[in-house]
Amino acid sequence: MKIKKTILTACIISLFFFGLQAQNIGINSTGATADQSAVLDVSSADKGFLLPRVTNTAAVNNAATAGGYALAEGLMIYDLTDNCIKVYNGSSWSSCLAYKAPQFPVGAIDCGGVVTEIINVTSSTGKTWMDRNLGATQQATSSSDLDAYGDLYQWGRFSDGHQCRTSSTTATNSTTDTPGHGDFITENSSPYDWRAPQNGSLWQGVNGNNNPCPNGYRLPTSAEWETERTTDFTANNSAGAFGSSLKLTVAGVMTTSNGLIFNVGSYGYYWSSTVNGVYANYLFYTSSSASITYSFRADAFSVRCIKD
Repeated sequence: MKIKKTILTACIISLFFFGLQAQNIGINSTGATADQSAVLDVSSADKGFLLPRVTNTAAVNNAATAGGYALAEGLMIYDLTDNCIKVYNGSSWSSCLAYKAPQFPVGAIDCGGVVTEIINVTSSTGKTWMDRNLGATQQATSSSDLDAYGDLYQWGRFSDGHQCRTSSTTATNSTTDTPGHGDFITENSSPYDWRAPQNGSLWQGVNGNNNPCPNGYRLPTSAEWETERTTDFTANNSAGAFGSSLKLTVAGVMTTSNGLIFNVGSYGYYWSSTVNGVYANYLFYTSSSASITYSFRADAFSVRCIKD
């Protein structure tokens, strides 16, 4: 009788382990089924997956030599010497698999020689943005914080220098997406664009031509600005724009007619990537109201980048 029970127990254990080998295994505290694409699915809402930590890769190599076995391709460790994750490729260890900070596009000109710091902020809409305008040296401490105003961009142009508040001007339109200079291009006739003919495909997405934002960031659409205005603003005016998670400012506008700057300290203008006929949409607010409207593409407004 004992022999039969032993055989039965052995069969059950064998079937159990066979089932583990044949199925996807999920390790969690919720009882959730493992993802079908993974042989092992480890999940947690408040804990991480901890790799073996060694002082350097030599320690792993020495252990393998002493143990008489070879290292498996794909073996991963956390190297305490270099403070990063490394992977064994079958013959050697990879260099550090570390987080690469977002970078601004090659060739971007920084007004005053100061690169805008890339710091994220998440609004109540769940979207992640840069916490300051392009060209700003800090997140705004008030709606009229001079250090938080930043640069003013003509719609669709790259950071070629035209966005600097002290840039020179020219009345000659560009026939290409890259004018080849950093002058603000004035325009006093329809359709009031710095480029002739117009190109409505600029600034579209993270890979959009002339995108001035860091890699992984882009210009927001007018719909995304509208969601921020109706959800995250504390009031529908300039005070509410500053009261939002984005701390938006009243940085003014550089006008298409002559390149002069107006309404600094009074009005806020933020470009979107959305084309509206010969115009482009933007977020606009004053001390009494805020809305999405449209303007000439040769006008120059503030730019705030959203993470894609």
